[in-house]
Amino acid sequence: MTTQSTQKRTLRAFGATGLRLSPLGLGCWQFSKGRGLVGGFWPDLSESAILEIVRISLEGGINWFDTAEVYGGGQSEQMLAAALDKLGPAAADVYIATKWWPAMRTAANIARTIDERLRCLGGRSIALYQVHQPFSLSSVRSEMTAMAELVQKGHIANVGVSNYSARQMRDADRALRDYGLRLASNQVKYSMLDRRIERNGILETAQELGIAIIAYSPLEQGILSGKFHKQPELVRSIKGPRKWMSGFRAEGLHRTQPLIEALDRLAERYAASPTQIALNWLIHAHGDNVFAIPGASKPHHAEENVKAMCFRLSDSEIGELSDIAKVRR
Repeated sequence: MTTQSTQKRTLRAFGATGLRLSPLGLGCWQFSKGRGLVGGFWPDLSESAILEIVRISLEGGINWFDTAEVYGGGQSEQMLAAALDKLGPAAADVYIATKWWPAMRTAANIARTIDERLRCLGGRSIALYQVHQPFSLSSVRSEMTAMAELVQKGHIANVGVSNYSARQMRDADRALRDYGLRLASNQVKYSMLDRRIERNGILETAQELGIAIIAYSPLEQGILSGKFHKQPELVRSIKGPRKWMSGFRAEGLHRTQPLIEALDRLAERYAASPTQIALNWLIHAHGDNVFAIPGASKPHHAEENVKAMCFRLSDSEIGELSDIAKVRR
């Protein structure tokens, strides 16, 4: 068995910002209280469960949390802020990333809604404010101009985007440079089973420009845990639309079985779990450029997350997993 080294407090430079963040943050979509079309993707979590998830995350070395306006119409932001308030001094030095929802809006809405974001966060500062999707009724430049003005007024500290293409990332970074700023990050779907950013220029562009990648859905909605391969009947108990994803079907589970077996082998070697191996691969396969935001709907999920930062796969193990995953996507 390989001895695990303690890396819980290891922090990384986050893009071109002055932030130093843990390789894993906590994705807070599941704090939406089951509200709205987007928030309804997850069941309604109790306040006590949310508090415990946040507490475990903090104690395990996570120092930042990612939420969004569209997650329950501000419910996720409010639940996160309430939990942080209850944790008192232990939550004094955390960073919050949230997102503006652009659909059917113009860039002018960014300034009009910032007070509501701050209210939902209980007055906590926004370390990273992101445009949630690359579509609105305004241009990328107009959105970045509005974001830059929020930085100048002290409402936010850094600007990020989400789901932007390589070209859109360049456009956003170029617009921010006019204000003496840089694009901090691009939040995209990325996991061992979804490696599109390695092929479409997003990862390469991020590395070239010094932009951090934030990987959401890093466990492919739980598929990489391996539990659905070992107990296929669990698929029937999944609540919400994710149960209809192709990866949960019998043929999808069969296709990814070799990868799960490789994760199991390494999990035994590191006294870890397949989930932790998959997350460890994600935060080390490309140097320090990729951060990840696994969610947690139960306290033991949060425990799983933080333990993924307590060891490091070898370069040869990362390469082995990369090769296996590449043929299973």
